[in-house]
Amino acid sequence: MPNQSKKRRPDSYDERRIPRGKSRGADNGRKRPGGKKRFNKVLITFEIIAMVFLLGVGYLYSRLGQLNYTSLADTETFADSGPYTNIALFGLDSRNDQLDAGVNSDTMIIASINNTTKEVKLVSVYRDTYLRQASGSYAKANSAYCTGGPQAAVNMLNKNLDLDIKNYASVNFAALISIVNDLGGIEMDLTAEEAYWLDGYICETAESAGVPGNLLANENGGTYKLDGVQATAFCRIRYTSGSDFKRTERQREVISKIVEKFKNANIITINKVINDVFPKISTSLTSNQILGMALHAGSYKLAGTSGFPYNLVDSWYDKNKAVCVVPIGLAQNVTKLHSYLFPDQTYATSDEVNQINNELIKITGINPDKYDLSDEVDTSQSGE
Repeated sequence: MPNQSKKRRPDSYDERRIPRGKSRGADNGRKRPGGKKRFNKVLITFEIIAMVFLLGVGYLYSRLGQLNYTSLADTETFADSGPYTNIALFGLDSRNDQLDAGVNSDTMIIASINNTTKEVKLVSVYRDTYLRQASGSYAKANSAYCTGGPQAAVNMLNKNLDLDIKNYASVNFAALISIVNDLGGIEMDLTAEEAYWLDGYICETAESAGVPGNLLANENGGTYKLDGVQATAFCRIRYTSGSDFKRTERQREVISKIVEKFKNANIITINKVINDVFPKISTSLTSNQILGMALHAGSYKLAGTSGFPYNLVDSWYDKNKAVCVVPIGLAQNVTKLHSYLFPDQTYATSDEVNQINNELIKITGINPDKYDLSDEVDTSQSGE
């Protein structure tokens, strides 16, 4: 962990009545004044509304071609989650707009959508979690994307967590910076410790994205309006109390703020976000799938966020002397995950998860029988 003593930061980069005496059914050889005219006005009004709606959908559809589409043809799925759609969200540690294999997934979030209630839950998988890879070997979870791209990363999540994720979306630093800037920034409450370390990340984040970076006006803590670089730097902080667990919480907080502002944005802002960000996104979602979700955007509600694993050891060293997060009983942790994401579903761990569970115990020596599993890392948050 870097020295936390104060350092001097670099300067900032700069919306008829029927005539009396007339019966409702007779017209006495005359036309009722305004009848057809009024009908035509109503019809035209509905036509205009329909045209605006269809033009909006058509515009979005025309812009979907800017996305970097990658099909997931060899996805391994396990336990069926029923009326839920699960999507993997990856934030990439990419310095050159790379969206495929060759870069680690700095952020891994499972977005689970209840298709009936439209409630959405987000679960961060800690990047250093020691899990089984596609090769059968064990390594940090974030390395799966580096070695095999989104396909390998999705398969890794499904295999270790008994999930049926079929789609993903990946973004890099530049995409997050553009989204926040186009939305006019986001307000975040920072502690003095977070403010101090945020400034420490700003210059490197700005340099990596090739954009200017502005330091905070002060490091005393409080409510700040963060621009794109500052919000991205905030997501990257690891050196406060809570370490990576707090870092993933910050990431989910930023996502919540972005969704809140986007739902209230005007068409000009939405258009700017689409033009600036779509080319920086890689996804397996088809145009029809994205449009289907867009039509229900106003109905979605963030119901809560959490982190995985729940019970863990965060200081186990692998054979390369890298510090890893090890679930204290993968099977128990996966059971808690399913209980959180799919509370109306009956679940029992698969043979695959049970096997990985036993292998992790053998490799690491971390046996759940030796721990008090009521003492878990509490990283859950409601969506209110």
